[in-house]
Amino acid sequence: MAKKFPLNPAHPERTCWGCDRYCAADAMQCGNGSERSQHPAELFGPDWAEWEPPSAGEAPAQQPAASQPA
Repeated sequence: MAKKFPLNPAHPERTCWGCDRYCAADAMQCGNGSERSQHPAELFGPDWAEWEPPSAGEAPAQQPAASQPA
């Protein structure tokens, strides 16, 4: 059984989130690479777990028009 994944840990920068070992950032054991894997809260913000993809019926968000050089 996998460990419960914390939604918003107090100090996510102290841990590598790449596997179920959750090693300290300065003592990674799994060989997951030379850098630690970031927690989704670091990448997407504290509400990352509440995000839902847009439904098929919704129109995509409008992008601002690119300014044309004169």
